[in-house]
Amino acid sequence: MMQDFLPPRRLLLGPGPSLVHSRVLHAMATPLLGHLDPVFLGVMNDIQTLLRRTFATANRFTIAISGTGSAGMEAAVVNLVEPGDAVVVGINGVFGTRLATLVERCGGKAIRVEAPWGRIIEPEAIASALQRSGPVKAVAVVHAETSTGAWQPIEPVGRLCRDYNALLIVDTVTSLGGAPVEVDRWGIDACYSATQKCLSCPPGLAPFTLSDRALAAIKNRRTACQSWYLDMALVANYWAEQTRAYHHTAPISMLYALREGLRLVEEEGLAARYARHRLNSDALIAGLMALGFDPLPLPGQRLPMLSCVSLPPSIDDAAVRARLLETYGIEIGGGLGPLKGKVWRIGLMGESSTEANVLTLLNALEELGIRYGWVSAPGVALQAAARVYSGGTGS
Repeated sequence: MMQDFLPPRRLLLGPGPSLVHSRVLHAMATPLLGHLDPVFLGVMNDIQTLLRRTFATANRFTIAISGTGSAGMEAAVVNLVEPGDAVVVGINGVFGTRLATLVERCGGKAIRVEAPWGRIIEPEAIASALQRSGPVKAVAVVHAETSTGAWQPIEPVGRLCRDYNALLIVDTVTSLGGAPVEVDRWGIDACYSATQKCLSCPPGLAPFTLSDRALAAIKNRRTACQSWYLDMALVANYWAEQTRAYHHTAPISMLYALREGLRLVEEEGLAARYARHRLNSDALIAGLMALGFDPLPLPGQRLPMLSCVSLPPSIDDAAVRARLLETYGIEIGGGLGPLKGKVWRIGLMGESSTEANVLTLLNALEELGIRYGWVSAPGVALQAAARVYSGGTGS
């Protein structure tokens, strides 16, 4: 007979998933209700209210899509892009590239605005693309590029979209709940995220919100949405209080989890949550730089929940990450695409973003560095982090 599965204890400090609060796990274990049960519909109402606060929006269409962050990305594109539509796409990593691919799969024309991996897409480059490209249906950018740790400014892009009558699609998969996301103030029309990053829930849902401009574009489509499951015109009827029409069976337990995770966000307060992520990121970067790791993004462009650092030549990427996992139970992420073997991606997201976790990781890296000869002065990383926590200078 197959034995029970008991996963090993892990400290999740990779690019996702993050650690999950015990209250969220407990919520998932509560009894199921039917997906049209009036009590469960109340849970959905709570989620919508809490998501609007987290997204900083009054959008009536604010829901959680049944699927991971990639489902949120696909939903944004397949609902707003039709064959022949021109879409300006910012590409500075894996997920901008994926957005362009989705635009083309919908029959749209992806106008690529590229920047080196680890750098932001300059608003001037987007303005230039809008000027030379004629009518543009939308601009799509990644707020928090998980493959590089780059933190994209959104507000100036939103102003450009209004000037050129283009919709703005923004990927906040890694940033929502860990850094400010101001949907209404920045002029975002379609915004999606994921539950397993800074919201610290298991993977499986994609928080999603659409502006009235986006809803009007969906209503006025010339062609049917190419996806039935992710057709927001249909899904809207399940989430709208006035209709509650069956579309698909909702993932009941995951929605319980998201409600509890959002309650935890509300209890901490967004400002305090953002400050916590910033402080722990500064301490981590200070410690890593003391060990010889250089951040890939420039100062002022570094995500506070996902640090991407270049590896010194003396470090064997795969071997050290494997030893971290085997010996210390710590998971961090390697590089993707052209950055494979060249960078580490270290996540301090949601429940994973604590001083204790920063110091635990730095201590483990120091021990490995001493053992393998790439650290000569024990304690430098911990001292650098401690200076940040005691009010000294961060990154």
